[in-house]
Amino acid sequence: MKKSITAALVFLLFLGETSAQNQNQQPKKSEMKLISTEQYTTFKVRSNIGVYQVTFKNQYNMDVVGHLFIPENFSQTEKHPAIVVGHPMGAVKEQSADVYASKMAEKGFITLAIDLSFWGESEGKPRNAVAPELYAEDFSAAVDFLGTRAFIDRNRIGILGICGSGSFVISAAKIDPRMKAIATVSMYDMGAANRNALNHLQTLDQRKKIIAEAAEQRYIEFNGGETKYTSGTVHQLDKNTHPVQREFYDFYRTPRGEYTPKGSSPELTTHPTLSSNTKFMNFYPFNDIETISPRPMLFITGDQAHSKEFSEEAYRLAAEPKELYYVPKAGHVDLYDKTDLIPFEKLSIFFQKNL
Repeated sequence: MKKSITAALVFLLFLGETSAQNQNQQPKKSEMKLISTEQYTTFKVRSNIGVYQVTFKNQYNMDVVGHLFIPENFSQTEKHPAIVVGHPMGAVKEQSADVYASKMAEKGFITLAIDLSFWGESEGKPRNAVAPELYAEDFSAAVDFLGTRAFIDRNRIGILGICGSGSFVISAAKIDPRMKAIATVSMYDMGAANRNALNHLQTLDQRKKIIAEAAEQRYIEFNGGETKYTSGTVHQLDKNTHPVQREFYDFYRTPRGEYTPKGSSPELTTHPTLSSNTKFMNFYPFNDIETISPRPMLFITGDQAHSKEFSEEAYRLAAEPKELYYVPKAGHVDLYDKTDLIPFEKLSIFFQKNL
């Protein structure tokens, strides 16, 4: 029975690809394959959820790779709502994004967790490059993919961004009305975080020093020199390690959340390239956030989260309908994977109501 369901799903996925708009243009091809999740330790999937690795092109003809979660008892003759899930900045889909995607699939949604360009299995060089415009494009490309599947209702596609992806999905939704409901969890405004640091503790002089260092690094890399990396999560703790870094270390540098994509190394995970990271200085995702209305927005943050200033600011600037939801006794990273704290029922009700 399961083999027949799998075969039908494969057929439906490819059947859903749209025809070219003219005879001189071929539709972008998508690939998918059924995978086992037993090798992953950062997330678990129930046996009644089928998981597929999918590959599709973004608008710049770059491969975007994702995990597609499909409840195996869904009706193949009906169109279903779907949710795209984005990972924290510097992470990959196998971490928090897959946790959320698998749990929301259990709630009855088809979900797609993606690797952003330059990260994980998605295309882009140099690896770990910062490109917020391309990150936003990847979410639109995910909607392209889902909206051309025969069993997905293209008018019922939602989007969910965790941490840094919270700001990328807002950036995408401002210019992509196909995203019908937008939710963020533990959001970081990656532009404000890099310009000002948390709680606006970074001075303009400090910002200019960072920009100057990155600009000089461009000369080195242009001449074939070694790529340098910045920020990300520390690899060792000492008595001077900042509490926020300790919080990230507990996830990214321990078996709880550590995952090294093929072709990378533990030394490089989470670290963007130094010469590209300043792209965030020009990233203002909350500008014009009110234009997303009347599509609904849900901002979820822990009431103890060091990052809650970003969700609060987005909520302040957004137009109705909107909601700011605090998870009691939860920090920022708690909402990456602690399924007893993550308000999946809240998310399920939000997407059920608005998709």
